[in-house]
Amino acid sequence: MMTDPISDMLTRIRNAQLALHKDVAIPYSKIKYSIANILKEEGYINELTLNNGTITLYFKYYKGKAAIEGLRRISKSGRRVYVSTHDIPSVQNGLGICILSTSIGVIGCNKARCSKVGGELLCEVW
Repeated sequence: MMTDPISDMLTRIRNAQLALHKDVAIPYSKIKYSIANILKEEGYINELTLNNGTITLYFKYYKGKAAIEGLRRISKSGRRVYVSTHDIPSVQNGLGICILSTSIGVIGCNKARCSKVGGELLCEVW
């Protein structure tokens, strides 16, 4: 039984990119689809498709190196991490993004700062 589906998603992405796969299939859920959409908007993946209850992410590579250098889960099932607008962290000195679950939905840190909302800090991507 899977206890943390977001960690599973991040691990699947990390493992697929280390193996230089061109895509990865992830079981569908609303929050995972929202996170994948943010990765596409921020330019970390090329394409995103949804079919038969599966999200397929197509990776972006440049000279054999993946666009996503690292992923890290922040708020875990055993220890939730919440931040206010002023406490949203900068990831890799502004070169990465953090993803938050807020009252207006799952959004990236830049949009959260502009909208002046805080929430649960789900993960960091750089």
